[in-house]
Amino acid sequence: MAATVNCPTCGKKVEWIEKNKFRPFCSERCKQIDLGAWAEEKYSIPAVNPPKDLDDEE
Repeated sequence: MAATVNCPTCGKKVEWIEKNKFRPFCSERCKQIDLGAWAEEKYSIPAVNPPKDLDDEE
């Protein structure tokens, strides 16, 4: 039995099988929407700043 996931863009149920070349997306359209969001910097990974006192030890 194949695992089922939700499409990150529209939420539609998607079977995680090799035949689905767009997984985890349900379609090329949803894949392109997600790519566009990354290109427009709508998603971000927060930077972790080291504590300032580490620099003072040197």
